[in-house]
Amino acid sequence: MNNIDNQNTAGNTSSFAKGLLIGGLIGAAAALLFAPKPGRELRSELSDKMTIVSDKTKDVASVVSSKATDLAKTVSTKTADVAKTVSGSKDIILSSVARASADVADEAAKADQEIMDATAQAVKESEKELNATS
Repeated sequence: MNNIDNQNTAGNTSSFAKGLLIGGLIGAAAALLFAPKPGRELRSELSDKMTIVSDKTKDVASVVSSKATDLAKTVSTKTADVAKTVSGSKDIILSSVARASADVADEAAKADQEIMDATAQAVKESEKELNATS
């Protein structure tokens, strides 16, 4: 999951929690307002219900916050693990390339020396042939 997906998940969870809170408040207010009760009793019951809804909302917010924190820690840990793996692989690849480069350089030096030796031998043989025919 990338960073944008994580932000969307956190945003969706936050939006859901807000919708839950607002819906709960509207539903509780509507139920209490349409109930046939005296004003004082209605206000008291409304206050009690608002306290209950507020407490529940705080509980939900705490759970959401805890889960979001856990998710952020998990993403951070996984990202660090991936970065370490990539870094370790990079070092191995660089080492392999350096060894291969050194091997190629050694082979080129050997081939160069063999060519030089063969050329020197050919020059000596050519000189002998020229001296023999003169």
